[in-house]
Amino acid sequence: MPLRPKLPAVRLPRPPIGPDPLRRIAVPKDLAPLTTRSPRERPAAEGGMTEDGVERIWAATEKLYRHGVHPAIALTIRREGVVVLDRTIGWARGVGPEEPDDAVPVLATPDDPFCLFSASKAVTATVIHLLDERGLLHIGDRVGEYVPEFVGPGKHRITIDHVLSHRAGIPNIPGSAIDMDRIKDHAFVMGHLNEALVRTRPGSRLSYHAISGGFVLAAIVRAVTGKELKDVLREEILDPLGFRWMGYGVAEEDLPLVGTAHCTGLPPVPPLSTALTRAFGMPLDAVTRISNDPRFLTAEIPSVNVVSTADELSRFLELLRNGGELDGVRILEPRTIRRAIIERSHHEVDLTLGAPLRHASGYMLGAKALGLYGPDTESAFGHLGFTNVLGWADPRRATSVGLVTSGKPALAPHLPDFWNLTRRIGLEAPKVEKPALFG
Repeated sequence: MPLRPKLPAVRLPRPPIGPDPLRRIAVPKDLAPLTTRSPRERPAAEGGMTEDGVERIWAATEKLYRHGVHPAIALTIRREGVVVLDRTIGWARGVGPEEPDDAVPVLATPDDPFCLFSASKAVTATVIHLLDERGLLHIGDRVGEYVPEFVGPGKHRITIDHVLSHRAGIPNIPGSAIDMDRIKDHAFVMGHLNEALVRTRPGSRLSYHAISGGFVLAAIVRAVTGKELKDVLREEILDPLGFRWMGYGVAEEDLPLVGTAHCTGLPPVPPLSTALTRAFGMPLDAVTRISNDPRFLTAEIPSVNVVSTADELSRFLELLRNGGELDGVRILEPRTIRRAIIERSHHEVDLTLGAPLRHASGYMLGAKALGLYGPDTESAFGHLGFTNVLGWADPRRATSVGLVTSGKPALAPHLPDFWNLTRRIGLEAPKVEKPALFG
């Protein structure tokens, strides 16, 4: 393999006294005691990769970890359906900038689940496309046809696909709607969305719907199935495929198993903090702290609270990469997935995030030069999760990746190494001639 230029490492020294402004954890020189490898890992050759290539990917993961903004990192890579890498590094619980001195450190393992935040949107979108395939709804229909109370100026134009592709014009949800004591009250939450103003003409502009869209989609699912979204997901996808996690939240008895999210990195300041507060309905650090709240972790918040291991996130994306069939069980038809990942927004500047993105109907797409999943990933699709969670399928490389991190930095010098990790995965996984999804 030809040598490629390396991105410079950017690591700021810790102050000799006082708190660390980057809110990092201490990282030892020897990372081996913090690393756990799953028995699911198979020899790289079985997936058409090399052991050296897999170890270069893991070296890039360790480089990212050394920044100290992620108390835990979990990474699972499948190629051609074979688990070629399934490891964690760091601490699931008890180690973080805000942990008390008497907290008990718990080493992270590949079987520890974490909240996926906005990567949940890809799961919700998959349920919607499944119901479209079954004829219970049509993504081109207007939301009001299914949810009559969803009314107000401009709302009659909003389609299901507008919501999936972040073009509905209702990106913001007031913080009063995110009341943990009433988050399970559908009427309370939808009441806020029914009254929300349409900010842009539906379909006209891309504006990331961080939380609002998921509640609208859940209301549609209840209308057409008479069931909760979480139950449809479990009955139609998760249980037939034997998933342990990947649901919205967890059962109360599983709360002690969920890894902790941590406020790390520089605390955001205006104008970034203003934009993030508008998007989430609350300050960034409050989002992180609420995600550890048992009320959050036992609710159904379709845009943000799927809980999973990196392995099961990778496996869910493998289902889509493989054309809707996994382990001999067919869930979706290939044409349904191909239609779902048709581009809706081509490097259009997102009015919420302020960045040019490619979106499909519920999935974020890769890019030729600079994309979420590394360079030369135009056919890749998946979703980003707050802030450095990624799940994606790359049909051209026959890979399905779950990358879960527990730190939630908005600003920190780790970003070049985060991008370098996704780049390294693409470099080490060779392309295939006939992708399963498109072949």
